[in-house]
Amino acid sequence: MSGPAHPEAPGSLDPLCFPLHGSRLIEASAGTGKTFTLALLYVRLVLGHGGMNAHPRALTPPEILVLSFTEAATQELRDRIRLRLVEAAQVFRVDSEMGAQSDADNPLHLLRAH
Repeated sequence: MSGPAHPEAPGSLDPLCFPLHGSRLIEASAGTGKTFTLALLYVRLVLGHGGMNAHPRALTPPEILVLSFTEAATQELRDRIRLRLVEAAQVFRVDSEMGAQSDADNPLHLLRAH
């Protein structure tokens, strides 16, 4: 699970534009990028990112509920979310200290650009 499905794929989800208000269910087969996508959506919720698609305010981690079906999947998701939050802090800190850095392959740099 290295990244989300191709943007033009039927039923694909763009984690940078996905609406973050209300309740959302993400259902997909193994290997489709669910963990990658959920971790990026989580970062967006914490940052209050998304304009019209954002949650009305930035949320703190205790306010966000993410569910998975197995203990192993839950641990992987927990680890990936923590890693993504650390990466986001580094990207935003470096970008603000050194001017915007552009890395088209890193979704956090794309998130920073929005």
